Amino acid sequence: MPGSPPAQSALPSAAPSAAAPRTVAAAPPSGLSLQALATGLLVALVGYAGSVAVVIRGLSAVGADTAQIASGLVAVGLSMGLSAVWLAWRQRQPISIAWTTPGMALLAATGPVAGGFPAAVGAFLTVAVLVMATGLWTPLGRCIAAIPKPLANAMLAGLLLKLCLAPLLAIGAAPGLGLLVVATWAVVGRFARFYAVPAAVAVALAAMALGSPLSGALPSDPWPSLVAVTPVFTWEALIGLALPLFVVTMASQNIPGLTVLATFGYSPRVAPAFLTTGLASALTAPFGAPTVNLAAITAAMCAGPDADPRPERRWQAAVAGGVGYVLLAAAAAVTAALVTRSSPILIEAVAGLALIGAFGGSLMGALQAEEERLPALVTLLTTASGLSFFGIGSAFWGLLFGGAMHLLHRWRPAGA
Repeated sequence: MPGSPPAQSALPSAAPSAAAPRTVAAAPPSGLSLQALATGLLVALVGYAGSVAVVIRGLSAVGADTAQIASGLVAVGLSMGLSAVWLAWRQRQPISIAWTTPGMALLAATGPVAGGFPAAVGAFLTVAVLVMATGLWTPLGRCIAAIPKPLANAMLAGLLLKLCLAPLLAIGAAPGLGLLVVATWAVVGRFARFYAVPAAVAVALAAMALGSPLSGALPSDPWPSLVAVTPVFTWEALIGLALPLFVVTMASQNIPGLTVLATFGYSPRVAPAFLTTGLASALTAPFGAPTVNLAAITAAMCAGPDADPRPERRWQAAVAGGVGYVLLAAAAAVTAALVTRSSPILIEAVAGLALIGAFGGSLMGALQAEEERLPALVTLLTTASGLSFFGIGSAFWGLLFGGAMHLLHRWRPAGA
């Protein structure tokens, strides 16, 4: 599902040391693979259901109303779907695209920003431009890659901590429904891990539909529509939201996504990938769409042997996944209305369940290196605290304070 393993510290130019990457030539199609097409559609369904709760929660937290959330879901579905189809077809490699789930967790943890949702849209647009700049100007990518891996993971863990507590809070607030959602996630995850969160989503949505009159919960016009939002640029949103969102997108999505592809022997051209996702994000940001980026977990599903025994045909899985995301965008209006007009506790619980794996991975990556443990803990605790100065959120201060501790521990007096 659209999610992320621990952030990596450098742009991968090769697979892990265990195996060198196998460059897959851009060859013409070697026949239609029904197995790859089925895998891709399954990836889209699981990925969408597994993290749409996080996206809705994030957009709502920064001030989007129901119509704007529905518009954002439509636009981001088109953005990641069409980007995946273009990149996978053009490079003949299983390049999967997803929304930034950790980035949406950042929005949820940050909350309202100065300037409201238009300022958040301005931050989305800024991140899109920065992603394109990374594709055009290599040193910018190196700057992001230079952020110490433990600090990037610690910032992400701090953002996810509060959200991952939501399932327990849901049990306390609504024991019956909360336990039902968590139990569904646990039992299904025991036998089929990738279906655990979608199953919990289905149970939560069913509870929401049964708990409120359908006539009041569903929109009068179920067809999706786009709502334009004029971007507003404020220093608070640019520093407190856009900058951390760019770091999270690069360190927790794009870089791991390239690494996953490399482990399966694929070496996609990086610049076109960043330019395509950045341009798609820039075009859809004015309609409330968050940034799209390279996928990691779903990339592994499309690039692995389960998609097709023949590596040269697995790109079709990514194409099918992109088509699936475009089709799922049609359900945006109904999904947004049902979720936003119901009690938020259940959808917050599902969002928390979807992020537990990412939290565990980022926490391990943050604390694994003993020499970086203290700076990482400072970053994690500062980010999780919700500290805010001058309208700038805790993610920025977490990186700043943790970075200061990192430099302090590395500094040695002259002649020492």
